[in-house]
Amino acid sequence: MLARLAALKRMSVKELKAEWEALFAAPAPNNSRGYLEMRLAWRTQELTLGGLSRETRKMLDLLANEIDGKSDRKAVIADARNPVIGTRLVREWDSVEHTVTVMRDGFDWQGRRFKSLSAVAKAITGTQWNGYRFFGLREARRDER
Repeated sequence: MLARLAALKRMSVKELKAEWEALFAAPAPNNSRGYLEMRLAWRTQELTLGGLSRETRKMLDLLANEIDGKSDRKAVIADARNPVIGTRLVREWDSVEHTVTVMRDGFDWQGRRFKSLSAVAKAITGTQWNGYRFFGLREARRDER
């Protein structure tokens, strides 16, 4: 496998595209050398070592749906950092105290339901935040201590 990965660096774009067709059974999507090398390396490793587990693929699908705002799936992403159901998180922002209640299927803030604390933090601040950090549930990194 390592020899195949190293060989990708020596291939021309034309050869990379031929390798793409062999591994993916479809024409290469573009002529970007970097993209072709990266995806071919991934595919080579996937075929040799195995791909993502079913659980990992499911979690990635759920995360993608959450980011896209799709709510057609009933599954909720369980995060071990989530406090016990019923916990009230309080955070002051711009001199206003905000209270969020942990629900079984997400979070409640001002009568609105959110799937993630990051979505609540964005609604409060108007900018992207890591919700766990915003509400003080994520440990500070060593260099911040």
